[in-house]
Amino acid sequence: MTNQTSPMTWQVFKSTLEAHPNLHLAFEYQSGEQVDASFHITEIKQAPIVSVDCGGQMNSWTEVIVQLWEPPVREAERSMTVSKALKIVNLVEKSLPLNPLAIVKIEFGNSKFDTRQMYPGEFSITSEHFTVHLVPDFTQCKALSRNEACGVTASDSSCCGTATEKPALEIVAEAATRKPNSLCC
Repeated sequence: MTNQTSPMTWQVFKSTLEAHPNLHLAFEYQSGEQVDASFHITEIKQAPIVSVDCGGQMNSWTEVIVQLWEPPVREAERSMTVSKALKIVNLVEKSLPLNPLAIVKIEFGNSKFDTRQMYPGEFSITSEHFTVHLVPDFTQCKALSRNEACGVTASDSSCCGTATEKPALEIVAEAATRKPNSLCC
């Protein structure tokens, strides 16, 4: 089993697949639940992201998003091999060169699981299967991660503070009593 603690790049993801072409590819979207073996890779998207966070800092990165789809009726005895997935990747890369340093996300949903984008986490490799264990995406306050507060200047009102300034319990209580048109984001 391979453990991945930070978002995986396209180059790492693809090269790991290339090392196991004859295995059957599987995706586990939550503990004990796998995408049906008859899944299709319906598209691969490359998304350049440019954002300005609540602290006023510009951020940019690229994501490669692999979309999986389960057919409404299971296709009997169909299981995608890693080599078949790589053929799709190669077809895509003929038209759309994928950034090797892009962050990889897998997009999936079915009738029991709302569609979302997840990160490849760990890989489980057996004699027959290559399983990608997916982990949820998350939101964050980038300003707080830089030990800053929201707002561009010191006179701006901040909706975020350090954990010592506003414990989670106070944030919940404060949000419930906040008046409309207050300065909070």
